[in-house]
Amino acid sequence: MVNIEGKVALVTGGSKGIGASICKVLASEGVKVVINYNSSKESAQSLVDEIKNNGGEADLFQCDVSEIEEAKVLVENTINKYGRLDFLINNAGITRDRSFRKLLHEDWNKVIAVNLSSVYNTTNSALPHLLNSECGRIINISSIIGQSGGFGQTNYAAAKAGIIGFTKSLALELAKTGVTVNSICPGFIETKMVLDIPEEIRDQIKNKIPQKRFGKPEEIAKGVLYLIKDGDYITGQQLNINGGLYM
Repeated sequence: MVNIEGKVALVTGGSKGIGASICKVLASEGVKVVINYNSSKESAQSLVDEIKNNGGEADLFQCDVSEIEEAKVLVENTINKYGRLDFLINNAGITRDRSFRKLLHEDWNKVIAVNLSSVYNTTNSALPHLLNSECGRIINISSIIGQSGGFGQTNYAAAKAGIIGFTKSLALELAKTGVTVNSICPGFIETKMVLDIPEEIRDQIKNKIPQKRFGKPEEIAKGVLYLIKDGDYITGQQLNINGGLYM
């Protein structure tokens, strides 16, 4: 088990939903958390205040991680603030769902840029610093949709499947360095993305889940914590947290 107190984590898309839960769980374990947000400044600041009020340490930096130069500055700001980076959690993501025949080129490009290209952008800048850590971790938040596909989600599924391939390949390259690279594939989690689905459709989805419930953001955060603290011999893997929906 790794002692993570005092270590530094950068969480992209960390202001709300799964990202916010990851930040809170890591901060509760003594990790200094850098919260990246793009447009949700109020939510990000509220999260920083909550973490600090609970005795944790957190900071926030705005940037669009789909832009490589902005991602570079994000990592530089983290290093300037804390002098180190130990854990990179690539969580930023959006959806622009519609059937393929109605899918606009701009919707394809935007989802690929935010969900997949951002993983390259942040990892590219963060890797030299992670290699200097005695417990470097890269954790990429993929999705059950990247494994099973989803109606009206060719762009999202392609991006999330790409994350899995990225994870496996980078894990092979970094295995000898001690930096582990893994992905987490959440199922349907109680976030705004899922709660925005019409109730009738949500009920249909829930009935297909063997455990008959949606997951909680905290359950994904605990998966991240497990890979960070106990994941020395785990790399290139997909941790499926989905209530048994995809096996």
